[in-house]
Amino acid sequence: MQVKGVRFHLAVALSALLAACSASISPEDSRWLGFPGGDGPGAGKKVVFVAGDEEYRSEEALPMLARLMSEHHGFECVVLFSQDPETGEIDPDNSSNIPGLHLIEDADLLVLQLRFRELPDADMAHLMKHVEKGKPLVGIRTTTHAFNYNENLDSPFAKWSWRSQEPKGGFGQEILGETWVAHHGHHGQEATRGVPREANANHPTLRGVEDVFGPTDVYAIRDLPKDAIVLLDGAVLGGMSPDSPILDDPKNNPMHPVAWLRLRPLPGGGAQRIFATTMGAATDWSSEDLRRLFLNASLWALGKEAEIPEGGLRATMIGSWNPTPFGFGNFQRGLRPRDASEH
Repeated sequence: MQVKGVRFHLAVALSALLAACSASISPEDSRWLGFPGGDGPGAGKKVVFVAGDEEYRSEEALPMLARLMSEHHGFECVVLFSQDPETGEIDPDNSSNIPGLHLIEDADLLVLQLRFRELPDADMAHLMKHVEKGKPLVGIRTTTHAFNYNENLDSPFAKWSWRSQEPKGGFGQEILGETWVAHHGHHGQEATRGVPREANANHPTLRGVEDVFGPTDVYAIRDLPKDAIVLLDGAVLGGMSPDSPILDDPKNNPMHPVAWLRLRPLPGGGAQRIFATTMGAATDWSSEDLRRLFLNASLWALGKEAEIPEGGLRATMIGSWNPTPFGFGNFQRGLRPRDASEH
């Protein structure tokens, strides 16, 4: 009886300990979203996605893309979100709080969709360490103007602000190849069709990429660096549907790039592999070929382009996909990271 009593009290104590551990771990784990690795070209590779823009619903799009990378191609994926620090709810309007950026430390590939963020120095240090080491990088839509420092102007990272003069154009221009310039197409009225750049039409990242449409407008691009490899130019359309005609207009003469690669020279030699696109609202990703381009380009960024099949990587949607239209203030409120996986 005494042994049974000891076992009983030990079991109670162990249960209490596990409950306490669970209580201390759960809040941290719940602040981001994880997808396991598996078999495929991404086996053994970790991708960290960072969603933080107020307009184009990256908080919906990036979990969907992470799920494709995980379930179709074997990548381990983690998705981080701008959040309300008090409630833990996803809040794209919070420009200074993205929990989990330390998880970038062992990422093989970093995928950013940011707009006008001003993050604490400790968090920026994790992000910029990946970039400055020359590790593979993907930048989507508003990441050309990822950072906007208005408060902590003495921060060593304030130089990455989009209007910086040193380096000129900040993170967007120095790292991706361009900063924010302007809307080239009429925002909300003139959609985009991706047109392969003839000189690079046989690039492995364009395998299986034939029909790219997105309701977002073309961004103006002034001058990409010489190392940029333009994959798609953006034809401005005379409407917002896939069958809208390409405008016979000076806006399309010449067309502005909407997707490119960079081999960014590194100070110590070698080059960083970067894929950038100014498409990428959640609604744009309804285009299967745009999803395929993202997947192909991610494999290229990792130096694995030999594993891109002739028809490109599988990009079929998993489950339903009903993205929220782009716009300020219309994100789905009350959601936490775990809810984003069910969108």
